[in-house]
Amino acid sequence: MGSTIGLDNFASTNQPEIPSSISSRGNELAESECLLILDGRALDRECLASALKDHDLGMAVAAMGTIEEWRIKKDAYPPLAAILFNLGGRKVTDHSIADEIRLISSEFNSSPLILLADTEDLAQILTALECGARGYIPTSVGIDVCVEAVNLAAAGGIFVPASSVLSMRHLIDSGSRDTRPLTTMFTHRQAEVAQALRRGKANKIIAYELNLRESTVKVHIRNIMKKLKATNRTEVAYKVNDLFGEGVPAGE
Repeated sequence: MGSTIGLDNFASTNQPEIPSSISSRGNELAESECLLILDGRALDRECLASALKDHDLGMAVAAMGTIEEWRIKKDAYPPLAAILFNLGGRKVTDHSIADEIRLISSEFNSSPLILLADTEDLAQILTALECGARGYIPTSVGIDVCVEAVNLAAAGGIFVPASSVLSMRHLIDSGSRDTRPLTTMFTHRQAEVAQALRRGKANKIIAYELNLRESTVKVHIRNIMKKLKATNRTEVAYKVNDLFGEGVPAGE
């Protein structure tokens, strides 16, 4: 116990004294703007507020349970720079949450609303942005990323997790590959026969053009009908055209 007190005394007596002018100027800069953390869970919001303060957020932090509490206490804080709304496990696609996001983003339209949530689901992120959020931070990221995301939104940018951007790219790439979907649903030969049926060609013509026996063409047609759940060749042609549009014929 005595050694601890001695260390405390040593630290207090040997630290250089910070001039009051520099100290007050630093406090003034740090408190020129304020981040409002909204979270109904007291421990969660207080821990988050403490972590953000310790990682040089660059602004004051107010942790409130509701937006009504902020309205009452806002005069005690610097001007609002941004709002960090911690959803936890709740989903943006829930109507009550979506409505709350719209109301907050509408009322505080000059202060960007950033969501903190447990999920990185792309649908949740897109819905959040549609509701007026200017950022979406998954709880899987570290505190340093959270600080950067808040500062980005406060500066006028929009933050979304990289994983969601990669998911969008994957969907776009998948869409571009769907211009030739016949080869993913049928074998190469079946795709060729299906394209021929789509053009209204007779079995003999199909057999001649594809260098097949007419009996083999009939087998391919039966298999194609099963896959499309069609009852005749006319329905096959209709379904192929309806499903795949003007896709490039296989083999061309």
